[in-house]
Amino acid sequence: MSEKSRDADLLARIRAGDKSACEDCVQRHAPGIYRLALRLMRNEAEAEDVMQETFLNAFKAIDRFDGRSELLTWLYRIAYNAAMARLRRRQPESISVEDAADPQDGSLVPKELFDWSSLPERELEKAELRAEMEKAVLDLPEKLRAVFVMREMEDLSTEAVAEALGIKSDLVKTRLHRARLGLRERLSTYFAHEMPKNRE
Repeated sequence: MSEKSRDADLLARIRAGDKSACEDCVQRHAPGIYRLALRLMRNEAEAEDVMQETFLNAFKAIDRFDGRSELLTWLYRIAYNAAMARLRRRQPESISVEDAADPQDGSLVPKELFDWSSLPERELEKAELRAEMEKAVLDLPEKLRAVFVMREMEDLSTEAVAEALGIKSDLVKTRLHRARLGLRERLSTYFAHEMPKNRE
């Protein structure tokens, strides 16, 4: 059975009042929703709250879900909106991503470059590097982080991310580009300072 067929079966069972279908839905989709919420909220307790809120809101509104998008995409949208609402209550945004400078003006071009291809494979697999990557992702602005997490870490398509966030595909690509530039700069700086300088 395909993913789409499994979701269609889940939806039919949930709408018919099958409580076990709700449990199956949570079990199937909670890990991805939690990972997104955790990376947006940067707090385990708040991520749990966002995840619970996501499923509660989804089950309440299940009759209004028209099925034009995939179930998981719809759940990501609910989770993203719940997380953003909590973050807005926590502190107002200082600048929107749309108002930020375009990458072409050089503002997001890495200031320090490092030849990643010269690194031994074992260095790339270090837990320290994974931790640094996770920190770098968490330091991205929320809107860039959401796109990067959904597209690169949760492997959603550009169209699914656009649907989940309620934005156009072109804006997803722009935000993803900016996120990658930010991460490249952060990790280039890390490599330049942390790795032994014995390449001359």
